[in-house]
Amino acid sequence: MKKVLIVDDSLSVARQLEKIIADSGDFCCVGHAKNGAEAIRMNHTENPDLICMDMNMPGMDGLTALRSLVVLDKEVKVVMITSLGGIGDKFTEAIKLGARSVISKPFTTDDVLRVLRNL
Repeated sequence: MKKVLIVDDSLSVARQLEKIIADSGDFCCVGHAKNGAEAIRMNHTENPDLICMDMNMPGMDGLTALRSLVVLDKEVKVVMITSLGGIGDKFTEAIKLGARSVISKPFTTDDVLRVLRNL
């Protein structure tokens, strides 16, 4: 079973992702970080196989955290999650920085599982 770290400042989004992951049978949630700085710390302590990370968070945002995560671990697998308008620019930036995929909010169970299973 692959371990997933959820990074989102929204508790409702984090819970939705946790439920999708727990019900999948393929993944388990190893933690929930509320910002990019927590994500970097928890990536080191929890050693997840995948990270689902929101782009827009207070403190350290997802793109800033992604930059640091890729420097610390070239093999890190990060899926960015965003509800931002004008996703095109952010999507391109996230992929250039090393994200493996981008999921738009609102997302469906099928959207999330399809992306995670393809990594």
